[in-house]
Amino acid sequence: MCGIAGILSYRQTDAPVNRDELLNIRDAMAARGPDGAGFWIADGGRVGLAHRRLAIIDLGDSGAQPMASRDGRFRIVFNGEIYNYKHLRIGLEKRGYRFQSQSDTEVLLYLYAEHGADMVRSLRGMYAFAVWDENKKGLLLARDPFGIKPLYYADNGNTLRFASQVKALLRSSAVGRAPEPAGQVGFFLWGSVPEPHTLYKGIRALPAGSTLWIDAGGLRRPESFFSLAGTLSAGDAGNPADRGNHLRAALLDSVRHHLVADVPVGVFLSAGLDSATLTALAAESSDASLHTVTLGFNEYRGTDNDETILAETVARHCRTSHRTQWVSRENFQNERERLFSAMDQPTIDGVNTYFISKVAAESGLKVAISGLGGDELFGGYPSFRQIPGMVRLLSPFRSFPAVGRLFRRISAPVLKRFTSPKYGGLLEYGGTHGGAYLLRRGLFMPWELPEILGDKMTREGWQELQPLMRLEETIHGAAGDRARVSALEMTWYMRNQLLRDADWAGMAHSLEIRVPLVDVELMRRLAPLLTETFPDKQDMARSPHQPLPPQILNRRKTGFSVPVREWLMLDDGRQGGERGLRGWARRVMAMQTAA
Repeated sequence: MCGIAGILSYRQTDAPVNRDELLNIRDAMAARGPDGAGFWIADGGRVGLAHRRLAIIDLGDSGAQPMASRDGRFRIVFNGEIYNYKHLRIGLEKRGYRFQSQSDTEVLLYLYAEHGADMVRSLRGMYAFAVWDENKKGLLLARDPFGIKPLYYADNGNTLRFASQVKALLRSSAVGRAPEPAGQVGFFLWGSVPEPHTLYKGIRALPAGSTLWIDAGGLRRPESFFSLAGTLSAGDAGNPADRGNHLRAALLDSVRHHLVADVPVGVFLSAGLDSATLTALAAESSDASLHTVTLGFNEYRGTDNDETILAETVARHCRTSHRTQWVSRENFQNERERLFSAMDQPTIDGVNTYFISKVAAESGLKVAISGLGGDELFGGYPSFRQIPGMVRLLSPFRSFPAVGRLFRRISAPVLKRFTSPKYGGLLEYGGTHGGAYLLRRGLFMPWELPEILGDKMTREGWQELQPLMRLEETIHGAAGDRARVSALEMTWYMRNQLLRDADWAGMAHSLEIRVPLVDVELMRRLAPLLTETFPDKQDMARSPHQPLPPQILNRRKTGFSVPVREWLMLDDGRQGGERGLRGWARRVMAMQTAA
């Protein structure tokens, strides 16, 4: 796990790469790579690459970056892990390639030499990388199918700049800070900024599952190489008698691949089925002592939200080396400024990941496994029931849009005094999967946005973002309600919030977070099995060879909770501010735009 950066002056009319500018961008990401730093600027100064290293595989100098091929034609900077790199290396060696390191980075170099941009179709992992091709005088950017690893770029028509963080790009005086209305509107709609937008017009995210080529002709359009909805809907139900064994084999395979490292790997352990299952499978897969960490919150001691007791039960069951860390409101207050500084884009979540990453790093870990993605893949959210039910009930109103708008205009001002303002939009939005999802996950409703952002910003942002159209595009090709809701949750909630939060919160403590349940090969293997009811979270939890304790299997789902709401309400009550997550969202945005 690392931080990457680069500058390409692709028009001869623009100035060559400025060394100090490149290093400023790179070193804004020092926490992403405390183990080493490197940079390279080509003769003539038209392209420069830079890297901050967190050494996980091939810990010696042979794994340092930027890395060059033997003949000097190709150079790469890479952030992430390629879990099938050993298999790919064998194939490349058979074709005559000779390696100087044991790193997955060098495998990427020669995979590009062999296949060009199509190399990404062979990769299993989380990644963002840039490859400079000296012969073609061009740069390839690529990002993994789920968008686990971030990659942002700024282009002024003459020069491209890219980095792993938005705030790193802002270290360049050549990158503008003009606000992006779509990013502002998106944040208040969802509680996170939807890709490819950021808060700034001049900075965009490379879409997940895509590549981008830049040469003297300028930027081409990003090319997608992965369809989430299409992959979810691939295949058929298969042989029911074999489904359980197939599920276990697929999960075990993903966990084993995610344990590949030259440093110890730990697990974030809560009382939930996702992390308990991964802990059991990891313990089953490794002869080494497994480390697990759990957060406890003083406000939750002795309540259903206290994760520590059942997590410790799982740790004993799996014989892990376990640590429980208690967090208080005082800890939150002491860390809040550092948390805001580490937060690369505004988000209403990520506090729990920030603190558990801090504990893991203090325990000596550089890699930790998270159960993120389990609810999206195995249908664990209430949205998997609520959204299809809402659509079935309210779809007749799709034929009468004026009725829905009238009901909302009349009812919303009244309803928000007593209950959620979302109820005012039921008839207008609830009849489609996209609209129902907006109601389910929305933080502020569309008609509330002018009060926050003003009419002009809201109008421009909504027009560019086109959220309802994009929500429906998300489920295009998905067969069945389960695949549709999975595609929505994975694209809008998991990618834009959970995965992004895992990246910045882990990297704030130089910790790599791996997500075995967000794995392209796992999804491909499970897609032929998916029905509306199989596999669910219980099916997943029954996959370890040694059954999980009954109190874990039979526990009512509560979701992992952090008392941020309670902490904020204490402050907001004193300060007279808007309470809860909506007040937190306003504060987060204010802090991020002022930074």
